[in-house]
Amino acid sequence: MARSLVLCLGEILIDRLADQPGLSLHAVQSWTSYPGGAPANVACGLTKLGTPVNFISCVGSDVLGTALVEFLQTLGVGRTGIQQHPTAPTRQVYIVRTEVGERHFAGFSHPDTTLFADTRLQADQLPLELFSGAQFLVMGTLGLAYPDTAAAIHRALEIAQRQIIQLVVDVNWRPMFWPNPAIASSVIHDLLAQADFLKLSVQEAEWLFETHDPGKIACQLGTAKGVLVTAGEQGCAYSLLGNQGQLPAFSVDTEDTTGAGDAFLAGFIHQLCHRGTACLHDPTVVREIVTYAGAVGALTTTRAGAIAAQPSAKEVEAFLYLQHQSPHS
Repeated sequence: MARSLVLCLGEILIDRLADQPGLSLHAVQSWTSYPGGAPANVACGLTKLGTPVNFISCVGSDVLGTALVEFLQTLGVGRTGIQQHPTAPTRQVYIVRTEVGERHFAGFSHPDTTLFADTRLQADQLPLELFSGAQFLVMGTLGLAYPDTAAAIHRALEIAQRQIIQLVVDVNWRPMFWPNPAIASSVIHDLLAQADFLKLSVQEAEWLFETHDPGKIACQLGTAKGVLVTAGEQGCAYSLLGNQGQLPAFSVDTEDTTGAGDAFLAGFIHQLCHRGTACLHDPTVVREIVTYAGAVGALTTTRAGAIAAQPSAKEVEAFLYLQHQSPHS
């Protein structure tokens, strides 16, 4: 079993993307299916950039679940941690988009969000050997909405803490995934208190912390090494080991914004894996790292599909060269 620098834990699913931008869910005439799910997007983005990853998730034993596992294999993502539930189906999400590429989650393939296989991850089936040698554990918060997967998340956190694996959390707030959205804030805060690095959108920051200033959020968290706050086409702000700043977004021809934030996070973690977290003491290097992450996110918006659109390291380097930037990869 190959060891990896990064473990990603969470949902992998099918994104059904509307072929006709600007139409509502019921007006869309056809859909194109893409592999998706925020933790899976990060895992695939890291793999494409050249950082080894193992993925922990649960999919159905159906055709879609088997196809997703095979898809990860073709990319080189480690699949030992993927469970296949015998009866629960693989989740499908319908995504409509505006004429300028902004996306909106419009519904599931079944009205009961607790039905799907990603809600059934089993704590006692987590392969302990995957944690050996890992530097980062990356996860979102959607699994906290479901008792089985929440228990598996807490088990993974216990193992990671014992093995001194750094925790990276992407809030990825999606109220439609939560059977009881009213409890989400307190549950999510409990997880964030354990995070070494936190990535969240401006809207998520305001909801959870009543500010989108990453320095102030880092102070509220206390032990976090870094906070990244993304704002789409407005760029991002960051606070990393006390080094704070803002960067504008790259100007690109946007086709689909699905997974752009996940790609940004993959670029950030890729840089940390290859430079080490000690480099975050240097404000110049911090800016380079966040610039690199922004480039990965921007390039992902230029094509359709959260994973299909993700760039290779060479594509990122070429893009940055053209933008007169040169952070190390």
